[in-house]
Amino acid sequence: MKERKIIPISHPVLAGNEEKYVQECLRTSWISSIGRFVPLFEEAFARFCGVAYGVATSSGTTALHLALLALGVKEGDEVLVPTLTYVATANAVRYCGAHPVFIDSEPRTWNLDPGRLEEHITPRTRGIIVVHLYGHPADMDPILELARRHGLFVLEDAAQAHGAEYRGRKVGSFGAAAVFSFFGNKIITTGEGGMVVTNDVALRDKLRLLRGQGMDPERRYWFPVVGYNYRLTNLQAAIGLAQLEQIQSRLQERRQIAQWYQKHLAPLGDRLVLPREESWARHSFWMYTVLLGDRVKRSRDEVIDALAEMGIETRPVFYPVHVLPPYSGNSSRCPVAEAIAARGLSLPTHSLLSEEDVSYIATCLKRACEESD
Repeated sequence: MKERKIIPISHPVLAGNEEKYVQECLRTSWISSIGRFVPLFEEAFARFCGVAYGVATSSGTTALHLALLALGVKEGDEVLVPTLTYVATANAVRYCGAHPVFIDSEPRTWNLDPGRLEEHITPRTRGIIVVHLYGHPADMDPILELARRHGLFVLEDAAQAHGAEYRGRKVGSFGAAAVFSFFGNKIITTGEGGMVVTNDVALRDKLRLLRGQGMDPERRYWFPVVGYNYRLTNLQAAIGLAQLEQIQSRLQERRQIAQWYQKHLAPLGDRLVLPREESWARHSFWMYTVLLGDRVKRSRDEVIDALAEMGIETRPVFYPVHVLPPYSGNSSRCPVAEAIAARGLSLPTHSLLSEEDVSYIATCLKRACEESD
């Protein structure tokens, strides 16, 4: 009996200097948060993003929390966030004692709708978190212009968008700060890990202070503020630096995979809505994500189950955060985000995929959709 083909949704690629750099950490015993690879990774990643400073953290979520604290978010404040995002975006606002105010999506890129921001601004609004969802940049110009008019900070959540570009500049270089994740399914990974990048030296210093339990850098074991243990280890940074050395290849491979999907899914016609790339954007295709069209009578979850039976691992688009139990007490209605979430699924997207794999996935998806016609 022929073994069934299994294609995972994601797969890290450790094909460079990862083992060499980790072996150096083991050989020298620099395995915790002190060691040469942490500053090297911070400097190299900031340079990749086109900004001055990087502050490595233990996860993308801790990066978000530190960035919000450093930007002065406190109890009772409000922060505007897209509802269609991973829940960590809203959770980090709550960690500060502040309130996330949920903004609907625009239908083309599924990112935060800039036209819906102003109606939600109140005297308690401190800033805007912009998420570059699934690797497509948000439309930054109108967001930045509105933020300037109202005196609000802009924080980019670029956890899913390493290397994506808006009008020729990499995401992460537009707001007061930006955060990235290096979880195992990201374009580059440290296993767990994150980074805040910024051009503001004072903000960098606040981030470093808060990251290391609040210890004064000039006076050991003197703690002028309550801080956090949000440090990245030297081991993780060693992996991250090796991964960063390969990022251009990883990005090119994802664009190739997206082109294969476009080619092999095109015959499904209006059964699928394929991801767009706006003229002002360069998509990083963290996850190749599609929407089921109206002709597909199966639910999204039924299609996911059918694909799983054929050996294809997929994942649903995030639930809009405003419908999740911790946040459902508000009166928000975000119909565009709700519609996207109900019909969206992400297909396998990683550098180990071949065109044969993508063709097989497309064939399985076609079969799953046609069975409902």
